[in-house]
Amino acid sequence: MKTHDFYYDLPEELIAQHPLDDRTSSRLMVLDGNNGDIEHKHFWDLPEYLKAGDVLVINNTRVIPARLLGVRSDTGSAVELLLLKRIDTNHWETLARPGKKVRPGKRFTFIPGVLEAECEEVLESGNRIIRFDFEGIWEEVLDQAGTMPLPPYIHEQLEDRERYQTVYSKDPGSAAAPTAGLHFTKNLLAKIRDMGVEIAEVTLHVGLGTFRPVKAEDILDHEMHSEWYDFSKEASDIIRRARKDNRRIISVGTTSTRVLETVANMDPEMMPCSGYTSIFIYPGVEFKCIDCLITNFHLPESTLIMLVSALAGKDNVLNAYKVAVDEKYRFFSFGDAMFIKGKGRNV
Repeated sequence: MKTHDFYYDLPEELIAQHPLDDRTSSRLMVLDGNNGDIEHKHFWDLPEYLKAGDVLVINNTRVIPARLLGVRSDTGSAVELLLLKRIDTNHWETLARPGKKVRPGKRFTFIPGVLEAECEEVLESGNRIIRFDFEGIWEEVLDQAGTMPLPPYIHEQLEDRERYQTVYSKDPGSAAAPTAGLHFTKNLLAKIRDMGVEIAEVTLHVGLGTFRPVKAEDILDHEMHSEWYDFSKEASDIIRRARKDNRRIISVGTTSTRVLETVANMDPEMMPCSGYTSIFIYPGVEFKCIDCLITNFHLPESTLIMLVSALAGKDNVLNAYKVAVDEKYRFFSFGDAMFIKGKGRNV
């Protein structure tokens, strides 16, 4: 299967540059993976497609201000670090720009006397291991020094950081938001709970690898990025009861999906666990847990559009994306959403 099989034409003006004032006012395309049927709704209509006994699975990760702008201590030249993975209290794996300025032994200043750093190692991937020296509590220092690492296709500044967080975010660690969850408000979630829908929380810290393009011509040659997840006992209990009762499991976002399908592949009983996942879901891969998916519209030729195509069928998905372009839906992180009924699933 070729990467180009998942290409579609997208006019640049359809890439959403800012969030809507009302999270629930985004449009919602409803796609039936069994027959390709499409409905056009708004996100506030989501309860129409839910029913008592459903389980809605959300990713409670919280985005950290992982973009650090500083200077090299010896020359004063500008450097940028993107925090990818925390190793211990002082060490992070980072993406550095420009890389030629970030070499072992070189020191950097972000806030004089508050946050400084030194490059200790260059990995084979080109990422850097950075030791941070700081005064105070790391989270508070980072909040002061860092900015939100918005995706490269968003060119406008974000006035309110919380608009790049879900209303249920609680566990800091992501370099990017689980964007399908950005459409929910606390009121909408309360309405869904009142319908008798159970809500299960999982955690997956989204890495910048989610934006990495697939460069391999054949998708099977693509090396998937790794992300840390946690599948708690509470989530396990909810999911196991639902599966036993043959109730629908509806994943909010591809990140929640990655957690659920990772666990289901490792352990059919879906007991609590945590670790790193590099699961790659593409057409032909069998879903073992989720039935439906709430998600945004994804980049052409990305692993995310491949995942969606695995659930609803590639032809159905590419046709839906063509319709979305024709209907001028808003695309990507701050864009509109889809509710996808999985092909051959419990829908």
